[in-house]
Amino acid sequence: MTIAVMVVDDQQVVREGLVALLGLLDDVEVVGSAADGAQALELAGTLDGLDVVLMDLNMPVLAGAEATRRLTREHPDVAVLVLTTYSDDASIAVALAAGAKGYLTKDAGRHEIGAALRAVVAGQLTFGADVSRQVAGALSGAAKPKPRKESLPDGLTAREAEVLGWIAAGKSNGEIAAELFIGETTVKTHINNAFAKIGARNRIEAMRYAVRHGLDHD
Repeated sequence: MTIAVMVVDDQQVVREGLVALLGLLDDVEVVGSAADGAQALELAGTLDGLDVVLMDLNMPVLAGAEATRRLTREHPDVAVLVLTTYSDDASIAVALAAGAKGYLTKDAGRHEIGAALRAVVAGQLTFGADVSRQVAGALSGAAKPKPRKESLPDGLTAREAEVLGWIAAGKSNGEIAAELFIGETTVKTHINNAFAKIGARNRIEAMRYAVRHGLDHD
Protein backbone atom coordinates (compact mmCIF):
# COMPACT_ATOMS: atom_id res chain seq x y z
CA MET A 1 0.00 0.00 0.00
CA THR A 2 1.27 3.45 -0.93
CA ILE A 3 0.41 6.22 1.55
CA ALA A 4 -0.76 9.41 -0.17
CA VAL A 5 0.43 12.44 1.82
CA MET A 6 -0.11 16.19 1.65
CA VAL A 7 2.59 18.37 3.26
CA VAL A 8 1.43 21.61 4.90
CA ASP A 9 4.01 24.12 6.14
CA ASP A 10 4.29 27.88 5.64
CA GLN A 11 8.08 27.82 5.25
CA GLN A 12 8.96 26.95 1.68
CA VAL A 13 12.35 25.50 2.49
CA VAL A 14 10.84 23.22 5.14
CA ARG A 15 7.98 22.23 2.86
CA GLU A 16 10.29 21.36 -0.01
CA GLY A 17 12.65 19.55 2.34
CA LEU A 18 9.83 17.40 3.68
CA VAL A 19 8.64 16.58 0.17
CA ALA A 20 12.17 15.47 -0.73
CA LEU A 21 12.59 13.50 2.49
CA LEU A 22 9.27 11.68 2.11
CA GLY A 23 10.22 10.85 -1.46
CA LEU A 24 12.92 8.58 -0.02
CA LEU A 25 10.28 6.33 1.58
CA ASP A 26 9.21 3.51 -0.71
CA ASP A 27 5.62 3.36 0.56
CA VAL A 28 4.91 7.11 0.62
CA GLU A 29 3.82 9.38 -2.22
CA VAL A 30 3.50 13.14 -1.75
CA VAL A 31 0.41 14.11 -3.73
CA GLY A 32 0.28 17.78 -2.78
CA SER A 33 1.68 20.57 -0.63
CA ALA A 34 0.24 23.75 0.85
CA ALA A 35 1.59 26.86 2.55
CA ASP A 36 -1.23 27.30 5.08
CA GLY A 37 -4.34 25.66 6.45
CA ALA A 38 -6.69 27.39 4.01
CA GLN A 39 -4.73 26.09 1.03
CA ALA A 40 -4.68 22.64 2.60
CA LEU A 41 -8.47 22.56 2.93
CA GLU A 42 -8.94 23.68 -0.65
CA LEU A 43 -6.42 21.17 -1.99
CA ALA A 44 -7.77 18.28 0.09
CA GLY A 45 -11.07 18.53 -1.73
CA THR A 46 -9.35 17.91 -5.07
CA LEU A 47 -7.15 14.95 -4.10
CA ASP A 48 -8.70 11.51 -4.50
CA GLY A 49 -7.25 8.86 -2.22
CA LEU A 50 -5.52 11.27 0.17
CA ASP A 51 -4.51 9.33 3.29
CA VAL A 52 -2.59 11.69 5.57
CA VAL A 53 -2.01 15.42 5.96
CA LEU A 54 1.36 16.23 7.54
CA MET A 55 0.40 19.47 9.30
CA ASP A 56 2.40 22.31 10.80
CA LEU A 57 0.66 24.28 13.57
CA ASN A 58 1.84 27.88 13.49
CA MET A 59 0.87 29.22 10.04
CA PRO A 60 -0.68 32.41 8.65
CA VAL A 61 -4.18 32.69 7.14
CA LEU A 62 -5.44 29.52 8.86
CA ALA A 63 -3.42 27.86 11.62
CA GLY A 64 -2.85 24.14 11.79
CA ALA A 65 -5.19 23.35 14.70
CA GLU A 66 -8.24 24.94 13.07
CA ALA A 67 -7.30 23.42 9.71
CA THR A 68 -7.09 20.03 11.43
CA ARG A 69 -10.52 20.52 12.98
CA ARG A 70 -12.09 21.34 9.60
CA LEU A 71 -10.21 18.62 7.73
CA THR A 72 -11.26 15.88 10.11
CA ARG A 73 -14.86 17.07 9.92
CA GLU A 74 -15.00 17.44 6.13
CA HIS A 75 -12.73 14.50 5.27
CA PRO A 76 -13.11 11.93 8.07
CA ASP A 77 -11.14 9.30 6.15
CA VAL A 78 -8.03 11.53 6.08
CA ALA A 79 -5.72 11.39 9.11
CA VAL A 80 -3.81 14.43 10.32
CA LEU A 81 -0.27 13.98 11.64
CA VAL A 82 1.13 17.13 13.24
CA LEU A 83 4.77 17.95 12.55
CA THR A 84 5.77 21.13 14.33
CA THR A 85 8.52 22.92 16.23
CA TYR A 86 6.43 23.14 19.40
CA SER A 87 6.16 20.43 22.06
CA ASP A 88 4.50 22.33 24.91
CA ASP A 89 1.45 20.89 26.64
CA ALA A 90 -0.92 23.54 25.27
CA SER A 91 0.04 22.92 21.63
CA ILE A 92 -0.28 19.16 22.04
CA ALA A 93 -3.67 19.46 23.76
CA VAL A 94 -5.05 21.80 21.09
CA ALA A 95 -3.88 19.55 18.26
CA LEU A 96 -5.34 16.40 19.82
CA ALA A 97 -8.61 18.13 20.64
CA ALA A 98 -8.82 19.22 16.99
CA GLY A 99 -8.61 15.60 15.88
CA ALA A 100 -4.94 15.00 15.09
CA LYS A 101 -3.99 11.31 15.20
CA GLY A 102 -0.31 11.90 15.83
CA TYR A 103 2.17 14.53 16.99
CA LEU A 104 5.84 14.81 16.07
CA THR A 105 8.36 17.59 16.42
CA LYS A 106 10.61 18.67 13.58
CA ASP A 107 13.51 16.87 15.21
CA ALA A 108 11.96 13.66 13.90
CA GLY A 109 13.92 11.80 11.25
CA ARG A 110 12.77 10.11 8.08
CA HIS A 111 12.20 6.71 9.65
CA GLU A 112 10.24 8.12 12.60
CA ILE A 113 8.03 10.14 10.27
CA GLY A 114 7.51 7.09 8.06
CA ALA A 115 6.54 4.94 11.04
CA ALA A 116 4.13 7.61 12.26
CA LEU A 117 2.49 7.87 8.83
CA ARG A 118 1.95 4.10 8.76
CA ALA A 119 0.54 4.17 12.29
CA VAL A 120 -2.07 6.86 11.67
CA VAL A 121 -3.14 5.21 8.40
CA ALA A 122 -3.71 2.03 10.43
CA GLY A 123 -5.94 3.99 12.80
CA GLN A 124 -3.43 4.20 15.64
CA LEU A 125 -2.44 7.23 17.68
CA THR A 126 1.26 7.98 17.56
CA PHE A 127 3.56 10.41 19.33
CA GLY A 128 7.22 11.25 18.94
CA ALA A 129 9.60 9.96 21.57
CA ASP A 130 10.07 13.48 22.93
CA VAL A 131 6.31 14.09 23.06
CA SER A 132 4.85 10.93 24.61
CA ARG A 133 5.74 11.81 28.19
CA GLN A 134 3.92 15.14 27.83
CA VAL A 135 0.68 13.80 26.36
CA ALA A 136 -0.84 12.89 29.71
CA GLY A 137 -0.02 16.33 31.06
CA ALA A 138 -1.50 18.01 28.00
CA LEU A 139 -4.74 16.07 28.40
CA SER A 140 -5.07 16.52 32.14
CA GLY A 141 -5.25 20.32 32.23
CA ALA A 142 -4.99 21.71 35.71
CA ALA A 143 -3.72 19.30 38.32
CA LYS A 144 -6.47 17.50 40.19
CA PRO A 145 -6.29 15.52 43.40
CA LYS A 146 -5.96 11.82 42.65
CA PRO A 147 -7.84 9.06 44.43
CA ARG A 148 -6.07 6.10 45.91
CA LYS A 149 -5.36 3.60 43.15
CA GLU A 150 -6.49 0.76 45.40
CA SER A 151 -10.07 2.03 44.93
CA LEU A 152 -10.63 1.53 41.22
CA PRO A 153 -13.57 3.20 39.47
CA ASP A 154 -16.17 1.69 37.14
CA GLY A 155 -15.41 -1.90 38.04
CA LEU A 156 -11.93 -1.86 36.50
CA THR A 157 -9.61 -4.70 37.39
CA ALA A 158 -6.09 -3.89 38.53
CA ARG A 159 -4.66 -5.05 35.21
CA GLU A 160 -7.17 -2.99 33.17
CA ALA A 161 -6.28 0.08 35.24
CA GLU A 162 -2.59 -0.59 34.66
CA VAL A 163 -3.14 -0.86 30.90
CA LEU A 164 -5.06 2.44 30.92
CA GLY A 165 -2.13 4.00 32.75
CA TRP A 166 0.28 2.89 30.03
CA ILE A 167 -2.10 4.22 27.36
CA ALA A 168 -1.97 7.58 29.17
CA ALA A 169 1.82 7.39 28.92
CA GLY A 170 1.53 7.13 25.14
CA LYS A 171 2.55 3.47 24.90
CA SER A 172 1.51 1.33 21.93
CA ASN A 173 -0.09 -2.09 22.42
CA GLY A 174 3.26 -3.75 21.72
CA GLU A 175 5.06 -1.55 24.24
CA ILE A 176 2.39 -2.24 26.88
CA ALA A 177 2.76 -5.99 26.26
CA ALA A 178 6.52 -5.68 26.81
CA GLU A 179 6.03 -3.66 30.01
CA LEU A 180 3.62 -6.21 31.47
CA PHE A 181 5.26 -9.35 30.04
CA ILE A 182 2.03 -10.46 28.40
CA GLY A 183 0.94 -11.04 24.81
CA GLU A 184 -0.31 -8.25 22.60
CA THR A 185 -3.61 -10.11 22.11
CA THR A 186 -4.08 -10.11 25.88
CA VAL A 187 -3.38 -6.35 25.94
CA LYS A 188 -6.08 -5.83 23.31
CA THR A 189 -8.53 -7.84 25.41
CA HIS A 190 -7.80 -5.72 28.49
CA ILE A 191 -8.19 -2.55 26.41
CA ASN A 192 -11.53 -3.65 24.96
CA ASN A 193 -12.84 -4.58 28.41
CA ALA A 194 -11.61 -1.33 29.96
CA PHE A 195 -13.02 0.81 27.14
CA ALA A 196 -16.43 -0.87 27.56
CA LYS A 197 -16.42 -0.19 31.31
CA ILE A 198 -15.38 3.46 31.09
CA GLY A 199 -17.27 4.30 27.91
CA ALA A 200 -14.17 5.33 25.96
CA ARG A 201 -14.40 5.32 22.18
CA ASN A 202 -10.70 5.84 21.49
CA ARG A 203 -7.29 6.16 23.15
CA ILE A 204 -7.58 9.95 23.60
CA GLU A 205 -10.69 9.49 25.74
CA ALA A 206 -8.95 6.67 27.62
CA MET A 207 -5.95 8.95 28.29
CA ARG A 208 -8.23 11.65 29.70
CA TYR A 209 -9.98 9.11 31.90
CA ALA A 210 -6.73 7.66 33.20
CA VAL A 211 -5.33 11.06 34.12
CA ARG A 212 -8.61 12.22 35.69
CA HIS A 213 -8.81 9.14 37.88
CA GLY A 214 -5.16 9.02 38.87
CA LEU A 215 -4.35 5.88 36.89
CA ASP A 216 -1.50 7.42 34.88
CA HIS A 217 2.04 6.27 35.66
CA ASP A 218 3.71 9.16 37.51
